[in-house]
Amino acid sequence: MSHPYTVALEDAQDLPSSNRITAETRFAASIERALGGADAVASTYRAWVNASESDASHLDRDTAALAVQWPRAFDAARQAAMRDIGELPGAHFEVRLERAHAGS
Repeated sequence: MSHPYTVALEDAQDLPSSNRITAETRFAASIERALGGADAVASTYRAWVNASESDASHLDRDTAALAVQWPRAFDAARQAAMRDIGELPGAHFEVRLERAHAGS
């Protein structure tokens, strides 16, 4: 069974790969806990992307309700992931939907 999304810590070249993997794992665990699991992460992220690319008048109520959850969950996950690493100027987390799940 494939995971519906991946997480990558980008622009953190000086960070040892074991620390990067730990941060990515921590990020995924935190955002899944906040949103209710891996499928909920994918659904909420998809809603946020749709909302950010659409006029608010074109969004249905369910998509809007999901979308507003993303920024807070993402920020909390970022903070949890970076707590033992500290600040890395320019480093950021990217969430990517898996192709098989992108249209779900």
